[in-house]
Amino acid sequence: MSFQIQTEFAQPFMDPSLFSSVLQESKDAFCRVKEAYQTMTSPLGWFSLPEDYDKEEFDRIVKTAQAIRSRCDVFIVIGIGGSYLGARAAIEFVQGPFHNKIRSDGPEIYFAGTSVDGDYLQNIVSICQDRDVCVNVISKSGTTTEPAIAFRVFRTLLEEKYGKDGAKDRIFITTDREEKPGTLKELAVREGYETFTVPRNIGGRYSVLSAVGLLPIAVSGARIDLMMRGALRAMQDFSSDNTHTNLAIRYAALRNYFYRQGKKMELFASYTPALELLGEWLKQLFGESEGKEGKGIFPVSAIYSRDLHSLGQYVQQGERTLFETVLKVNHSKSSFMIPASADNVDGLAYLENKSMDFVNDNAMLGTAQAHLDGGVPTIVLSLDQNDEEHFGYLVYFFELSCAVSGMLLGVDPFDQPGVEAYKKNMFRLLGKPGYVK
Repeated sequence: MSFQIQTEFAQPFMDPSLFSSVLQESKDAFCRVKEAYQTMTSPLGWFSLPEDYDKEEFDRIVKTAQAIRSRCDVFIVIGIGGSYLGARAAIEFVQGPFHNKIRSDGPEIYFAGTSVDGDYLQNIVSICQDRDVCVNVISKSGTTTEPAIAFRVFRTLLEEKYGKDGAKDRIFITTDREEKPGTLKELAVREGYETFTVPRNIGGRYSVLSAVGLLPIAVSGARIDLMMRGALRAMQDFSSDNTHTNLAIRYAALRNYFYRQGKKMELFASYTPALELLGEWLKQLFGESEGKEGKGIFPVSAIYSRDLHSLGQYVQQGERTLFETVLKVNHSKSSFMIPASADNVDGLAYLENKSMDFVNDNAMLGTAQAHLDGGVPTIVLSLDQNDEEHFGYLVYFFELSCAVSGMLLGVDPFDQPGVEAYKKNMFRLLGKPGYVK
């Protein structure tokens, strides 16, 4: 397994002495993250999770996933934000964006509770008609509006379809460990649903390698043991404060160096469509961790070369306030070759019998050079392939980089006080008790 940071297309924009200073600050920030973990002053359970995870619960997740795969046609994952993005990113990273269509050895997986759009919810309900259905609800409290509405809908659907006793064995709850009145845990205990734990010392956006993400990922057929192995390797690789070997420290330093040079936006890009949802997870991880006190790098994401035909013009010639982080997969899972054609009506004779990897690699190099010429620095993070082990490795790398970067910015990378603002206004407008003036 190989993972590297390449800065060939970023160095022309960098002053070595200034970057050296930021790198030292990044090292100091890393030491503060370690200190916060050791003193338990922040929710850093993810920091040692690849080694300290609950092995008994992990085994139960594997067995439960196998049972769900053997009995269900459709698996509904209900959650929002960190309660679903990591799992969906993992499934698409490993299985590809068409996993529901090309796999026949397990259930189709759909995600609900991510919006309050009635048409979206109705479409998923329609998919469940005349099919065997299981549901996994992921919520610490059970009262977050979007997933709570979805759970009410699907709980009713399952009870009408299978009866209350039959539905009980098809509903799986991932929630807080403690049972309190009015919580999802209390309901799960009362109804006899199987439960898994949302760790109290891990924030939602950092929780993908806990039960929050692992049950849906395992139901998809992905090997969660390999994911944890990859995360453990990353944890070991990034345990030292050596700024030459700890790539998480270096990446945090690179991001903050460009931020201080006026590059206020980071565009996460990949040439592999299977990584599109990873970009969505990264937007939450960095946006929710850093966007505070009038500070923060604004995260956006794109899939190239598709989005070069939409965003490409802006990236090339728009306001010079962004830098790119490209996630490059070195080896695709298939050696797809471009066929020969007798008439060459498309003018592609020069690509006959070349691999799609060859075309993709050169598209990336050509784009990076064009963006460099246009004033956009590009950091390249390269990995061998998009499999389980690399996903676990990437998750730990980004989580640690994000924590270090937040410390560099001078904000708390583990809270999200601004998320509650829209909820209070929505509750007031909807007439929720306690919010109406």
